Amino acid sequence: MKKIIFATSNEGKMKEIREILKDLDIELLSLKDAGLNPDIEENGTTFEENAILKAKQVMEMTGEMVLADDSGLEVDYMVKAPGVYSARFMGEDTSYTIKNQYIIDRLSDAKEEERSARFVCVIACALPDGDVLTRRATIEGFIAKEICGTNGFGYDPIFYVPEYRCTTAEISSELKNEISHRGKALRAMKEEIRKHL
Repeated sequence: MKKIIFATSNEGKMKEIREILKDLDIELLSLKDAGLNPDIEENGTTFEENAILKAKQVMEMTGEMVLADDSGLEVDYMVKAPGVYSARFMGEDTSYTIKNQYIIDRLSDAKEEERSARFVCVIACALPDGDVLTRRATIEGFIAKEICGTNGFGYDPIFYVPEYRCTTAEISSELKNEISHRGKALRAMKEEIRKHL
């Protein structure tokens, strides 16, 4: 069975990823599962650069096929911030409850149409032969007026999806995997992985 490492230690993220890739005949490991704790400096200026950086660094350490993602929230009213700095926004140790409330407060004067936002995800796949593939996907929505929902993680409780009239923290994990930026990017990458298996 082919071993693939996903360069993350985030358990919430790994749960989503395992669900989407479950029909591939692979052993999917997180950094923690693989006994790795690399110190990767995400100094790219785009989601693509950061995802490639992580995937390549772990592939070079292990010689295995490595997947990595870089994702984040772009709020148009905040000139697409937090963007690539989503995880480090307001400091890495700041809780998402504080980050989410801060964004809601920043948009207190924003009109409905000014609250537009999107989640962006880029998945990179570093292959042992040195090739790197990337896939990008987004989900469009708005910043909610209050924190709602307990499913998901990160900025999910403030990301409102008009078609479903709720935040991504209020929908089932099955539906989230279907419509989310990460779900879409992973499914696109899954087809590439299939070819390489």
